[in-house]
Amino acid sequence: MKLSSRGRGCCAGGSRERGPPPRSPFVHQLRFSPLQKAKIAFMTLTLFPIRLFFAAFMMLLAWPFAFIASMGSDEQELEKPLSWWRKIVDILLKAIMRMMWLAGGFHWINVKGRRALPAEAAILTVAPHSSYFDAIPVTMTFASIVMKAESKDIPVWGTLIKYIRPVFVSRSDQDSRRKTVEEIKRRAQSDGKWPQIMIFPEGTCTNRSCLITFKPGAFIPGVPVQPVVLRYPNKLDTITWTWQGPGAFEILWLTLCQFHNSVEIEFLPVYIPSEEERKNPVLYANNVRRVMAEALGVPVTDYTFEDCQLALAEGQLRLPSDTCLLEFAKLVRSLGLKPETLEDDLDKYAASAMKMKKEKVNLKEFSAYLEFPVSQTLESMFALFDENENGVIDIREFVIALSVVCKPSKTLETIQLAFQLYQSEGGTVTEEDLAHILKTAMGVSQIDVTHLFRAVDEEEKGKITYDDFYTFAVLHPHFAEEYLYADQMGAESDLKTSSLSAPNGICTDFSPDSAGDRRRPLQKKLN
Repeated sequence: MKLSSRGRGCCAGGSRERGPPPRSPFVHQLRFSPLQKAKIAFMTLTLFPIRLFFAAFMMLLAWPFAFIASMGSDEQELEKPLSWWRKIVDILLKAIMRMMWLAGGFHWINVKGRRALPAEAAILTVAPHSSYFDAIPVTMTFASIVMKAESKDIPVWGTLIKYIRPVFVSRSDQDSRRKTVEEIKRRAQSDGKWPQIMIFPEGTCTNRSCLITFKPGAFIPGVPVQPVVLRYPNKLDTITWTWQGPGAFEILWLTLCQFHNSVEIEFLPVYIPSEEERKNPVLYANNVRRVMAEALGVPVTDYTFEDCQLALAEGQLRLPSDTCLLEFAKLVRSLGLKPETLEDDLDKYAASAMKMKKEKVNLKEFSAYLEFPVSQTLESMFALFDENENGVIDIREFVIALSVVCKPSKTLETIQLAFQLYQSEGGTVTEEDLAHILKTAMGVSQIDVTHLFRAVDEEEKGKITYDDFYTFAVLHPHFAEEYLYADQMGAESDLKTSSLSAPNGICTDFSPDSAGDRRRPLQKKLN
């Protein structure tokens, strides 16, 4: 994929409303000066073990109180005001949890604004979600949260979770997401009888550089919500836990090695939805997100958790953090298409592209090719591939980009398709063709493939086949790191990547698929 000036504008940020953030929200890098490394080493040997012991001790101390208070609690009792002895347990548990955070270096917690009463706002929407340390407002308020059902079986932690009366989502129940939304709606419309529900609408952790798309689950009930924003104004950010970056234990270790950790919790005014927002949860979610982004002073972006999966898919071509393919995937979804279900359409588009060979198309022809009317979204997609801004694009690049988005972890399948699109009658491609293929597959404007091409072309014929490339890739599974972006992505390549089986963080995704389909009115295909 080539970045024209318009395309570069689309992919490198700039607009607060629709442009992506200046860096990938799913990547966090830590670099330490020699002095900082020395401090961490000293703290590791002195303060870290003491803090870890006291934090664990406080959690264990909280367990018996939570266990006793949770015994015999039926649903009807939970809707009643707390009895006197449960109020005492509640105060004790909050004090113990506060001591746990104090042991972790959070000496004071700066709280701004007023927390609304349950009758004023049954749902608290918290963002940005960037770490398991975001549990701090949960332990301060003991608001209910949405958790995976498996969490209640975790020793000690599961008992503490059950005490705050969470809404559980079951992986084994295919209808669980719908039931979860119905339960949230029931609690939210109970006129304050149930505790408030705290929801992290982003559904996954980011690096706080922006607010990604809010999932609509928290907004489906159509009741007033209170936005809550989190800040960690620390000189060294050891808090952030994203998909690509330091792992969970490393974050804990580095944070406990800091003498002081700052956190700010700001309760914004209650947001009362309009009649239109009550009917449209996606509109409601976007408007609340805008309010929270303004309070934080960060941009909003249409990136989603699905884009995170694309960026960090376990393929042989790991996408760089500045890839334009995230923007491309967003535009594909904006057309009302789901990349995850487009493989049949991909075959059709590829067959058409093979017939067209090197023929370039203009916007009108691109519209007919996709069978979609010309729209602002389609124009933005076209601009991503318009290298010279001369109004024509190579349709083969679109097919390659679509293949990556549809099958992000199947690198060799995409490259095989690309070879079929670019190869000569003899089934070979040149170095220039390979450069076109790989920079489109990685969503970058320029890439040097000379070293890779020469390594594959052992006989120095000046051309290679897919079989040549496949044999080389099997023998060198890390060919991208070794030959393509060792310099550009050296730092990123060393970062650990977490499993993408489920969102990280403390709030699981429970938005039903049907709600996600109502992101915006869909364009109708041309007949």
